[in-house]
Amino acid sequence: MGIGSSSNCEALFNLYTPANKGAGLNQMSVKYRNMLIQVLLMIVTFGFYAIYWFYVTSKEMKGLTNSADAAPGLWTVLLFVPLANLYAYYKHSELFQKVSSENIPKWVLFLLWIFFSPGVWFLVQMELNQRARG
Repeated sequence: MGIGSSSNCEALFNLYTPANKGAGLNQMSVKYRNMLIQVLLMIVTFGFYAIYWFYVTSKEMKGLTNSADAAPGLWTVLLFVPLANLYAYYKHSELFQKVSSENIPKWVLFLLWIFFSPGVWFLVQMELNQRARG
């Protein structure tokens, strides 16, 4: 097969592979996201992909935890409001603590949001990718 074969292209551009293997809390579909492709999307979209990623991962974690008080849409809007964005980061961290198999405290993730947000992306996405694989 050559470089332009459909299987190579499919593997490269297949960012999301749904999985319904509830390896934990709930039978929620979590999508596998290729880490390298996400970095490229962050660069190509000048960071706008990060907003989409925040919303989608919040929504997936809400589904995994059955958290009635989680509001991914509101939290995403709050990212644009100074100081309110800290609340959004905290709530995202709180959800991740419930989902994480490594029991990372929410305050650690919250501090990462403030001081080194790529670390949050890495930790959260690795956890969700593990769940997607089952």
